[in-house]
Amino acid sequence: MKAIQLHYPPEWAHCYGCGYLNPMGLHIRTYWNKEKGESETRFTPSPHHTAIPGLVYGGLLASLVDCHSTATAAAAKAQAEGVSLEENPVRFVTASLKVDYLKPTPLGPELLLVGRAKEVKGKKVVVETELYAEGTLTVRGEAVLVQITEGFAKP
Repeated sequence: MKAIQLHYPPEWAHCYGCGYLNPMGLHIRTYWNKEKGESETRFTPSPHHTAIPGLVYGGLLASLVDCHSTATAAAAKAQAEGVSLEENPVRFVTASLKVDYLKPTPLGPELLLVGRAKEVKGKKVVVETELYAEGTLTVRGEAVLVQITEGFAKP
């Protein structure tokens, strides 16, 4: 199965968090489960992602929720419209991001993010993402995402 981010056209693949063309980026990869209607990303923070010794920096956690949510929106939109991301790549950007830090997230174990679309309406998708460390829910996020089209961000 191909990661959602790998369907993005090159002009939209430079994001620090998930862009496959950003050599310094995190390169997170999100996968869609059609049967469950949810997405999954796994990511292992590096020692330089430290906030306080032994804990992950909150900005990284927000970035993971952000990029995971944009990919989830793309997959949910494609599924809602009955199209393939390979044939009809779509890309979303974040209009609003709310992140709740429920417990400290330990540095070391692989993190699991799970996302579900709460609403798919026109060019807007609302995604709820949960982040787990060793099976414990540590972060919950909600993102409002907007579909971008060709020519986005050009002067």
